[in-house]
Amino acid sequence: MTTKTRSLKAKYQEEIIPALTEKFGYKNINQVPKLHKIVLNMGVGEASHNSKIAEAIEAQLTKIAGQKCVVTKAKKSIASYKLREGMPVGAMVTLRGERMYDFLQKLICVVLPRIRDFRGISPKSFDGRGNYTLGLKEQALFPEITYEEVDLVKGMNVSVITTAETDEEARELLKLLEAALNDLLWISAFIEFCGTSILSSRA
Repeated sequence: MTTKTRSLKAKYQEEIIPALTEKFGYKNINQVPKLHKIVLNMGVGEASHNSKIAEAIEAQLTKIAGQKCVVTKAKKSIASYKLREGMPVGAMVTLRGERMYDFLQKLICVVLPRIRDFRGISPKSFDGRGNYTLGLKEQALFPEITYEEVDLVKGMNVSVITTAETDEEARELLKLLEAALNDLLWISAFIEFCGTSILSSRA
């Protein structure tokens, strides 16, 4: 996805920055919101007592993210949950740069369309400071994971962290990024179709 990632970055520079500047009246380019990082977090839950399932979830999140994740551990013991300090309670990974853009493209173009009866993401999931958290119900929504390798269905949170100061600015940034991705995918599909047609005609 590297070429498309560079194209998305170019779209941000050439189209999204001017659009945001016009809408919000920024005086300095450093004021224009941008993506900062994407954080994926998957809780282990009851699997904290099963080391094999905990290891499988760690491996699955690593495959989904494309980089090694970090196992999060309990900071203190909770007797009612039979949880001891130091036991694994989840896994998380932080994406920046190209991997962040690659993941955003996969999330918008592949994962969200796989959700049954998907009606769009809720605008109520912004945190008031320009960041957005989306909850996904199962890891098999991602193309890297097959249902056969899932012993325990687990959801995850995807947090999109931006430099925006308000939810309105962040919402506009994400809307423009989605539109830019759709444009790039349409152009890519058109080029691929034309290339196939040309090769076929030569044959």
